[in-house]
Amino acid sequence: MNISLRQLKVFLAVAEHGSFSRAGEDIGLTQPAVSRCIRELEQELGLKLVDRTTREVTLTEVGASLSATLARVLDELESALRDTHGLAEERRGRVRVASAPTISANLMPECISACAARYPDITLMLRDQVQTLATDSVRHGEVDFGVIVASEGTDDLVGEPIMVEPFLVVCDRSHRFAKQAQVTWKELNGEKLVLLDYASGSRPLIDRALAEHGAYCHVAQEVGHAITVFRMVEAGIGISIMPALALPAMPGLPENGGRLVALPLVPQLDRTIMLVRRKNRTLSPAAQSVWELIQQFTTNTPHALATQTTSKP
Repeated sequence: MNISLRQLKVFLAVAEHGSFSRAGEDIGLTQPAVSRCIRELEQELGLKLVDRTTREVTLTEVGASLSATLARVLDELESALRDTHGLAEERRGRVRVASAPTISANLMPECISACAARYPDITLMLRDQVQTLATDSVRHGEVDFGVIVASEGTDDLVGEPIMVEPFLVVCDRSHRFAKQAQVTWKELNGEKLVLLDYASGSRPLIDRALAEHGAYCHVAQEVGHAITVFRMVEAGIGISIMPALALPAMPGLPENGGRLVALPLVPQLDRTIMLVRRKNRTLSPAAQSVWELIQQFTTNTPHALATQTTSKP
């Protein structure tokens, strides 16, 4: 049965006014259009709903019964549609976001604070996980979306880049690199490295760049957290290659008595931070608001760390 909401509303208008012309004036249709809607409705139902004369339109017994029921049903339908529209405007509830450690520590706190200020009825819950687990949390629907490092193997997700940041060489101020303005990839050849392990989204990018530039290094230690990397570099175990976003975890800068220096790599290698969500899944209004807030935060207020390239003694 192919009956439209428009036909039903036209029928109710005719039932109320007892006239095609007055019904048309009420709902903004011409008399022929009203007549056509009623005729199509009767054909679809296989029943006669109105009796027409040159002077008046009256409901048949079936038409009167339908009119009484239909008015209540359409009122309930309109009420349900209004409620649904209200949900689309609602900005409340709990939003779960997964992010990789350097992002969790150095980008998300400000986003959480901004969310609390703009949407006081939304609670943003952060799941701080290594890249692989954060991505899996998105895939399995354990979180609304993720903030991760762009990498291979995420084609099954919808991704949107929000930020680009460079990798830097981090070394002790006693290292020969500390006196340079920048470091080339080839100069890394033969160096001992302390790197984040393969649970990090950055590691494949670093390995690929080292191979492309012919820098053959000994990886002295592979660890899971940025602060561990920096402590090992301080201890003289090796130097490191880290994303700029990790720098807040770095011990005090040389001018403040610290031992570590961060220098640009040439040619520059960047990593992309992106928002990811499941394909064919619509975010809730609250989650969509947080997604857009993070977009705006990284676009309109460029994070200082994303452009920081060097810290020299």
